Amino acid sequence: MNKVTQGRVGLGYSVIIGALAGISLAVVFAAGFFFRDLVGLNPAFAAPTQNDVESYPLLDEVQSLLDRHFLRQQPEYMARQYAAIRGVMASLEDRYTFFIDPPVAQSESDVLAGTYGGIGVQVHRDESGAFVLFPYPDSPAVRAGIEEGDILVAVNGEEINLSVQQDVLDQMLRGEVKEGSGVEVTVVKTTGDEFTVFIPYDVINIPSVVWRVLNEDERLGYVQLMRFTSRTPEELRTALGELNDANIEALIVDLRNNSGGLLQESVVVASEFLVDGTVILYEQDRDSEQIFTATQGGLAVELPLAVLVNKGTASAAELVAGALQDHQRGIVIGQTTFGKGTVQQIFRLSDESSLHITSAEWLTPERYAIEGQGLEPDITMIPDADGRDVELGEAIRQLQQREAAFIEAEQHG
Repeated sequence: MNKVTQGRVGLGYSVIIGALAGISLAVVFAAGFFFRDLVGLNPAFAAPTQNDVESYPLLDEVQSLLDRHFLRQQPEYMARQYAAIRGVMASLEDRYTFFIDPPVAQSESDVLAGTYGGIGVQVHRDESGAFVLFPYPDSPAVRAGIEEGDILVAVNGEEINLSVQQDVLDQMLRGEVKEGSGVEVTVVKTTGDEFTVFIPYDVINIPSVVWRVLNEDERLGYVQLMRFTSRTPEELRTALGELNDANIEALIVDLRNNSGGLLQESVVVASEFLVDGTVILYEQDRDSEQIFTATQGGLAVELPLAVLVNKGTASAAELVAGALQDHQRGIVIGQTTFGKGTVQQIFRLSDESSLHITSAEWLTPERYAIEGQGLEPDITMIPDADGRDVELGEAIRQLQQREAAFIEAEQHG
């Protein structure tokens, strides 16, 4: 049994905020939400009446003419309303301000709920190319005997080709939850023994934070922040507490493919690594500017850090990476981030459709605007064509070199 530690907490819709980058749902999820509250269900945020805002008499005039003269059958009334709303949204020329009709809004809710059918493992490809398994606590994988650090070698009797893509392999371990559904996996245990077992599918709640002590160097801790939800600060403090108890000497913070989340929670997360009073971001709306600073009590304010980012690092994740980079708290490694530096509020409308409205923009402590630009890493890495985790390998080397330099300086001090 290795010394890897990993944690997760199930997430419900009320706390999950995923990624939205444009009007189509596929593009939307690439960018990341960044907002305070889902305000549309609160009566205090009810839509203004016609007496409060400009009306649209030309639309009524056009509709009247269509009713009298259009040759063919018109679309249903709601379809025409939705088309008009989308036209208004498009005129704003803001890719994060958009309308989602009820069926898609419900699909969005389901995806953002952070659940799927599967066996409950995180698959990590190390620098050697091996697929290492890290099962979630209380998952079907754990109940079937899968342990942290097991190497996946076959699925349903077919040997895993080392050229297989990560997302393809992830899907091989997922499926519909029904009677008799599941997958057979073959792993090589840390003892060297081969182990084959059929694991039934179950509903898996995706964590927002996972962590472990690295097998490559037990002086180093690893924390992956997968998204920012209301539970993330609590999960992170649990992770840092366990890693500190394991006497780690440095920490790798993985923000790759973290598409964003809640504003206040991301500020709390950044506070775990920054001393009290340090500026985390400036937020500007159309009337004012607000400054967010770190609060006291951070559990990792002195640990040397390496921060991993890529093109999927967006929104709140960019906020955290930008704060750590501007204050030189850690070396940032990877690729240029997505470039989403705006804040959205989400309003649920009366028919269960939803409206996403850009309400503010944020800047890093050095007043760098992320929107459309992204963050440049301190060390740029070209993603490995075979999917090996070269960024993690570089982070390990950087922290090891820092530790070696520190020890040498002490010896000659």
